[in-house]
Amino acid sequence: MYSLSPATSSVRSVNERPRISPKLRNRPTTLVSIQGNLLSWSSSVSCVKLTAVLVDKRVSQKRISTIRCATLEEIEAEKTLIEKNAKERMEKAIDSMLSSFNSIRTGRSNPAMLDKIEVEYYGSPVNLKTIAQISTPDSSSLLVQPYDKSSLKSIEKAIVNSDLGMTPNNDGEVIRLSLPQLTSERRKELSKVVAKQAEEGKVAIRNIRRDAIKAYDKLEKEKKLSEDNIKDLSADLQKVTDEYMKKIDTIFKQKEKELLTV
Repeated sequence: MYSLSPATSSVRSVNERPRISPKLRNRPTTLVSIQGNLLSWSSSVSCVKLTAVLVDKRVSQKRISTIRCATLEEIEAEKTLIEKNAKERMEKAIDSMLSSFNSIRTGRSNPAMLDKIEVEYYGSPVNLKTIAQISTPDSSSLLVQPYDKSSLKSIEKAIVNSDLGMTPNNDGEVIRLSLPQLTSERRKELSKVVAKQAEEGKVAIRNIRRDAIKAYDKLEKEKKLSEDNIKDLSADLQKVTDEYMKKIDTIFKQKEKELLTV
């Protein structure tokens, strides 16, 4: 192990005691450790301080070189990517909720009421809409016309086994469905079902927001974004979340009104 001599810049072994002038001979000489591995004999405090400053300067320069702040363009790019993904997922959550709403019948007929009917067709379950045309001859009935008449019985069975509460009329060509009038009690029950589905939609939106926040936190840990950047981006994301929450409330109130209107 070697170190700088206090008198010269040459390298000496730590086992070799440096030459000390007669003027300094009576002063105490100390073995000094710098940064855990640089050792030097010193009877001059200024020499030790100078060495320490040089070492500290190197460390600080190295540390500064590893720190880099994201540019405005990079921050905007990261925000756009994460926010776009969140919005797409939130739109899908809204669509899923609407599909559930449409499958609940109100006082008027709607082809979407049969959206969730699965039919056993040649050994595989398929959606009714893929094998039949569904129409509404009037406000209180549905007409199901299969593309393949051999599937009529399977369609009839699937409708009977569903929770629609309708009895299909199969004439060998098409299936007719008449919508019975909803009782006041039944309307209230369906309103509770719709409220539950709306709450499930809100939970899905919150989970999407949580995932986006995690993505922002990951960028902060990777030193790509600062804590202030994350706060600003999270605030913008909350505005998007609130917007979709309002959409759910609007759709729910509209559906509830349809259900409760006699």
